[in-house]
Amino acid sequence: MFVLPEIDKSHGAVPQPGSIVFARVTKVMARTASADIVCVDSKSVREKFTGIIRQQDVRATEIDKVDMHLSFRPGDIIRALVLSLGDARAYYLSTAKNELGVVSAESAAGGTMVPISWTEMQCPLTGQVEPRKVAKVEA
Repeated sequence: MFVLPEIDKSHGAVPQPGSIVFARVTKVMARTASADIVCVDSKSVREKFTGIIRQQDVRATEIDKVDMHLSFRPGDIIRALVLSLGDARAYYLSTAKNELGVVSAESAAGGTMVPISWTEMQCPLTGQVEPRKVAKVEA
């Protein structure tokens, strides 16, 4: 008789619908952005999980005006909500709340960018302003 092995819970966190995750953006396309999930509810993951942010899940308003390339760049660290398990390859993520979006970004000059509004971040080294879907920082 075959017995299923007990699942070892020490394999790190696994994203679930409703979880808040941190992820590194890997690719930005016209209608979606891909990201590697690195933390789930402040616990690090041990295996690779991929998330997809669809154009309609970037923000809550003016969904038809969302430009993915103006919201995210590869390398950005984002805070996102897991919407669903998505397809076999990736979880569907959303940044459609004020506290969700880009939390850390690096400028072309190599500086860590500073949020100056909910749609822009600025390089402290060059003063260059770049568009992003910025996460509102809890005060």
